[in-house]
Amino acid sequence: MDLLHEYIGWLGAFFFAICAIPQVVKTYRTHKVDDLSWLFLLLWFLGEIFTFAYIIIDDIGFGITHFPLYVNYLFNIVLVLYLIYAKKVY
Repeated sequence: MDLLHEYIGWLGAFFFAICAIPQVVKTYRTHKVDDLSWLFLLLWFLGEIFTFAYIIIDDIGFGITHFPLYVNYLFNIVLVLYLIYAKKVY
């Protein structure tokens, strides 16, 4: 059960992590960000940061680590930061 649980966690983290890639690639290629709202980007960024902090604090308290979630949230933070950068520059 633990191995299956771990695989499910990694699969979920993988799919959540890659879901922003098409938007990042499109933005990188076209330099068009008109369809991305500032509010959406800000809320997405804050959601990633606060949820990531919650997971880390919780893991420290319980003495466990959720590596799939760490990978997911770190990767998404990088992607949303790029989109915020692109929205400001383009």
